[in-house]
Amino acid sequence: MTQQTVHRLDTDSVSKSFIRYLVPSTIGMLLMAVNIVADGIMVGNRLGPIALGGIGIAVPVYTLFVAMSLWIGIGGATRFSALMGAKRVDEARVVFSHAIVSIFAVTLLIGLLAFPFRTELAYLLGANAETYPYVADYLYLMLLFGFVFTLENALSILVRNDGSPNLAMVSLVTTSLLNIMLNYIFLFILDFGVMGAAAATLIAAFIGMLVLCTHFFKKTNNLRFVRFRVNRKLMLLILVIGFPSFLAEVGMSVFTIAHNNVFERLAGTSGVSAFAILNYVHSVMLLMFLGMGSAIQPLVSYYSGAKDHAKIKKTLQLAIGTAIAAGTLFFVIGQLFAESIAGAFGDFPDSVLDLAVPGIQLFFIAYLFMGTNFVMMTYYQSTGKIRMATWITAAREIVVLLILLSILPVFFGVTGAWLAIPISEFIVLLTILYYQRRWKGK
Repeated sequence: MTQQTVHRLDTDSVSKSFIRYLVPSTIGMLLMAVNIVADGIMVGNRLGPIALGGIGIAVPVYTLFVAMSLWIGIGGATRFSALMGAKRVDEARVVFSHAIVSIFAVTLLIGLLAFPFRTELAYLLGANAETYPYVADYLYLMLLFGFVFTLENALSILVRNDGSPNLAMVSLVTTSLLNIMLNYIFLFILDFGVMGAAAATLIAAFIGMLVLCTHFFKKTNNLRFVRFRVNRKLMLLILVIGFPSFLAEVGMSVFTIAHNNVFERLAGTSGVSAFAILNYVHSVMLLMFLGMGSAIQPLVSYYSGAKDHAKIKKTLQLAIGTAIAAGTLFFVIGQLFAESIAGAFGDFPDSVLDLAVPGIQLFFIAYLFMGTNFVMMTYYQSTGKIRMATWITAAREIVVLLILLSILPVFFGVTGAWLAIPISEFIVLLTILYYQRRWKGK
């Protein structure tokens, strides 16, 4: 079993391995993206722009749970794959056991501690008198059952790293299709409102987790729970490796909260609704780039453990080429079909569409640079260059973004707010090019 997994990654060409992971990862993420858009379209059409804006305000809580799962999940999976590449299977299983137990315990505790303060949390996230009821309904279920997401997401990462990218894809497809179906039933038939949308997402994630659990019955399974004592050094290593992934998701929360507050200030509820439309679309593009990162992470981590630098370089070249091609395609789509994209989310007032349509066209400039930044962050993380990986994630959506978001709207209004991310991504790409040139010089 172990030999079969090791044999494939050791003997298959880099191109073959890259495609074997890229295709299911991209298909799975594409379905997940369709799921997010369908979610937004159904909420927008059934409950209107204020409800859509309310969910957009509450989304950072969901993002935080995903961030926790990525922090420990990617950290654990990266270490797991490196140990498998070094043929240290027993140690890899200890890493798996540490990761899953830690994720469950930490995220359950966070949800239970935050639940009594959900009203204060809603206003802190940017709710106003109009959006508060929708934000509160969404938070109610998310705080109580957010641990379902974290377990499902982390298990998906580990299953993919254990040589089953197709099963990870099937799980994502199952989750996505089930979520769309349940959303329709809860919103349009049973009229459960925003809480129904949250329930649909949670139930779908739970079923997706059950699909992933079939991996444990495979003969090729290396993910086995073993008895372990809490190893502080190992947990610290997992947390250090996974920190850039955690920061990337936290950055998404900062991105959402900061933009919500800026648009609330510049254009009121119409601004928040316009940004909610953009944020749904952005989530799609982000998942596509995440799919590319997900494809190279198991490979680069494994090759790093096996000390095969030639294969790491080849994987990186393939990933950057793919990211640039995808980013260019996304940019063109944004310029040509902005009006159709915005209109798909419901029959919104002109005040919302007049903000959303040019917003999509401006914001989509970011995709020319974002894919390369994502790939390089994953590469640095998987090869132990954690400082550079952390810089990329911190700069993209926190440090550079917040500076630009505080300056550009002062001079350019709403246009400046839309341009903050494209300029931020471009600046980060320049720092990567500078670092690579300096590193090669050494």
